[in-house]
Amino acid sequence: MASPPLQLAAAPLLLLLLLLLVVVPGTGSSRVFSVADYGAAGDGSHYDTAAIQATVDACAAAGGGRVLLPAPGDYLTATVHLRSRVVLDVPPGARLLGGTRQADYPPESRRWYVVLAENTTGAGVTGGGEINGQGGAFVVTPSEVKNVMVSWNATGDCLGDECRPRLVGFIDSKDVKIHDITLNKPAYWCLHLVRCDNTVIHNVSIFGDLNSPNNDGIDIEDSNNTVITDCHIDTGDDAICPKSTTGPVYNLTATNSWIRTKSCAIKFGSASFFDFKRLVFDNITIVDAHRGLGMQIRDGGNVSDVMFSNIKMSTRYYHPLWWGRAEPIYITTCPRHPDSKEGTISDIRFINISSVSENGIFLAGSKHGLLRNLKFKNIDLTYKRWTNYTGGLYDYRPGCQKMVKHKTGGMMLEHISGLEIDNVRMRWARGSLKGWNVNPILFRPSTIDKLSFHDWQSVDVQ
Repeated sequence: MASPPLQLAAAPLLLLLLLLLVVVPGTGSSRVFSVADYGAAGDGSHYDTAAIQATVDACAAAGGGRVLLPAPGDYLTATVHLRSRVVLDVPPGARLLGGTRQADYPPESRRWYVVLAENTTGAGVTGGGEINGQGGAFVVTPSEVKNVMVSWNATGDCLGDECRPRLVGFIDSKDVKIHDITLNKPAYWCLHLVRCDNTVIHNVSIFGDLNSPNNDGIDIEDSNNTVITDCHIDTGDDAICPKSTTGPVYNLTATNSWIRTKSCAIKFGSASFFDFKRLVFDNITIVDAHRGLGMQIRDGGNVSDVMFSNIKMSTRYYHPLWWGRAEPIYITTCPRHPDSKEGTISDIRFINISSVSENGIFLAGSKHGLLRNLKFKNIDLTYKRWTNYTGGLYDYRPGCQKMVKHKTGGMMLEHISGLEIDNVRMRWARGSLKGWNVNPILFRPSTIDKLSFHDWQSVDVQ
């Protein structure tokens, strides 16, 4: 019988192989419709929206195919609405430029995307070129700490400071194909899946502004059977972010990718009203992140059957305006509001993980939202300081206790039932740990049970 980690991984990895074999080759339709034939100028100054949309609609009416943006060319556009079986083909040397006026987008803020597919089957984006959201135009006050951004909230359709257009969105769609494309300078979230089924995201490069908030890389919201492979994500906010707002998230596999972020590299939540099940993250490199692997379960959903494996990372402090405190691993449940339901996190595996970090691992369940059955196997943790930001704080945001002063240790544990530590090594660069209380493990015994150690070491290094 296979071991639990292999059982956990088998279904998503099989899904990966099936989707790569069946879905991606389907983009090679012989029907090609050029936007130039429908009047697109491609000069970067005149809007080509009408020409691009007419080409998409003609392609859909013919049964599907590719809509080509000829290179070289800069195609300025308002929202482009993809149709079923239509793949937007942006080749090297071509750029699709998102408009920077609120009038360029639909009236409802939930539909603010440069490229939007709703209720489609077999739609996609490819080509090797670039989709660019011109995010710099949305910066009101540049700041090396955190930019102040424009907010289109005058109508009241959306609130707060997050009223900006996303770059690419697929809503209520299936058999989605996004591959061999660069997504650049989003004004808000970059690639967003909402209630989608059967999605392949392959060889996608994402470049956001490190100083812009809400610059998420890939948000997988209420979407299932998703595969992310061979991606490069370099952005200011959360890089790969499953969310459960109106439904569960299950069968998500992310592999062979590279991430840099000022926030969390892989983050569950904080929108977490429904369950997360059967997720695998394997062979991922994370550099200079404010937080490595994170779960912020705040709204009553549960997390189970998740594996993180073969991951190398470095995590560091940034300004505390960004959520995160340099934790390589951060797993939390607590109620967003005093009357919120508390979810649980169970059956989580961390296997073959190495990190160099300015803070320790943070595992904090809550009284009615325990962490259950966590396993750490073959873990190599190096702790040292190299930035000048203040430590000694635990970050429970959003909601909960927010920021709490606390001693800093290699692992902080609370409200856990079942934690197995097998072949875990902590290495301490003593000369660079000013302000630390160098304890390997900090916990209150009254909140912990079923704690198991096997082959665990804590040593000083130069």
